[in-house]
Amino acid sequence: MSIDIPTITLNNGVSMPQLGFGVFQVPDEETTTAVTAALQAGYRSIDTAAIYGNEAGVGRAIAESGIARDDLFLTSKVWNSDQGYDATLRAYDTTLAKLGVDALDLYLIHWPAPAQDLYRDTWRALERIHADGRVRAIGVSNFEPEHLDRLLASAEVVPAVNQVELHPAFQNRAVVAANTEHGIATEAWSPLAQGAALGSEPVLTAAAAHGVTPAQVVLRWHLQQGRIIIPKSVTPARIAENLAVFGFDLTDDELTAIDALDVHGRTGPHPATFEG
Repeated sequence: MSIDIPTITLNNGVSMPQLGFGVFQVPDEETTTAVTAALQAGYRSIDTAAIYGNEAGVGRAIAESGIARDDLFLTSKVWNSDQGYDATLRAYDTTLAKLGVDALDLYLIHWPAPAQDLYRDTWRALERIHADGRVRAIGVSNFEPEHLDRLLASAEVVPAVNQVELHPAFQNRAVVAANTEHGIATEAWSPLAQGAALGSEPVLTAAAAHGVTPAQVVLRWHLQQGRIIIPKSVTPARIAENLAVFGFDLTDDELTAIDALDVHGRTGPHPATFEG
């Protein structure tokens, strides 16, 4: 199936699908089935990470899909225990081998892990991989403004993406502002907050008005504000539902009402202290 998914042009000119498929917490043996369902539904962007333990499962689905590699956008991430220049170069080779590909479209530092104080060395390795033409874009994940500032003080390449927790209950406004200031695209992980915001009055009202589900309303809210999103599901019907968000537009009032749901409700670890 082919669906016309909008793209975001990253700061190095690379186009990235605005809506992709995430595989966080999906066991490797289930990942191949889930990614296969996503590809059949029309997704062309897949987001994984070394720590998820399912890169091989993603690779199997890609190999069996018959879809040309150039038609896919693949993202993975270097884990905290592999930070540092040499370790990151080795980790990247391991990721490529597990996925069964020659290059990624996007490679991210998964967490800043500031107590290690290695993310600047890790970034030099990503810059090397990028300069060698082995990845189309490089970026970070879970970086707070202070981490971005410290990285940019010595970086030669500005991150293309900062993938962070962001959903109606936690809109991460300071990070979004810092990303925008530096020309970094904001990508939201856990865009539905595992269902936490789906029962709120503004979301339910908008869903009824447009004849869609609450999850589709929240995903549409993200898209209309220019963010990249990677919803996750292992249920084929839900996988398809999460992609069916291009046939309606939320009004300005509906967007504003969902904006007002921000209660700083972070569900994941805080990047300033998380070391993994």
